[in-house]
Amino acid sequence: MTVPQRFEPNENCHTGKLPGHGFFHRLTPSALKYLDAVKIVSTYPQDAILFHEEDAPRGIYILCDGQLKLSVSSSEGKTLILRIARPGEVLGLMATLSNAPYEMTAAALNTCQVTFVCRDAFLRFLARHPEAYGAVVSQLGAHYQIACEQLRALGLGASAPEKLAKLFLDFSDQGEKTKEGTRVRFPLTHEEIGECIGTTRETVSRTISQFKSEHLIDLRGSTLLIQNRNGLENLLGA
Repeated sequence: MTVPQRFEPNENCHTGKLPGHGFFHRLTPSALKYLDAVKIVSTYPQDAILFHEEDAPRGIYILCDGQLKLSVSSSEGKTLILRIARPGEVLGLMATLSNAPYEMTAAALNTCQVTFVCRDAFLRFLARHPEAYGAVVSQLGAHYQIACEQLRALGLGASAPEKLAKLFLDFSDQGEKTKEGTRVRFPLTHEEIGECIGTTRETVSRTISQFKSEHLIDLRGSTLLIQNRNGLENLLGA
């Protein structure tokens, strides 16, 4: 495993003021103070591995900044990307609670700032602050909902254009609104996109070319421009 470099926590990691459905913002000041005393804040470079599928659970990882790729692999070497984790998510929660191996591999898509709490410290934290179970249940529920949505998309016959449109729209939620459309950093390669939606790199390239010709999107390097959001949304019901 790549050893993370220690760094001074950014404001999000230090104060716990994380966006969306983040873990920290649901905790009481007393619980935050306890967690602050036992956490380790680290930075991971692009492509670094936080933990591997089937590793023994060392503890939880709370993503403060950056994006993480969460994936599973088969014995034949095939990979399926389950989701892209965003700031505020807790990783390794189920494994830490159940003392079971990690269910997936977590890799940094870009430079990530991560708070780590070892398993023993986290279990003591929950024992002293049972009010934190609400935040735990919220995280587990969100992860279950995401898993169900992905199973529905992969297992119920959604087409490659439909799955790719949904992936682009999910990323666009974090984008910048411009006169040309929504612009967002999109760090996935064509191969990784295929691993996200369960298809081949060739199908991804062909579908992206189709989207470009229809002026739905423009993808150049790691910059994605959503030119016609309504057009992509219409594909979801096709």
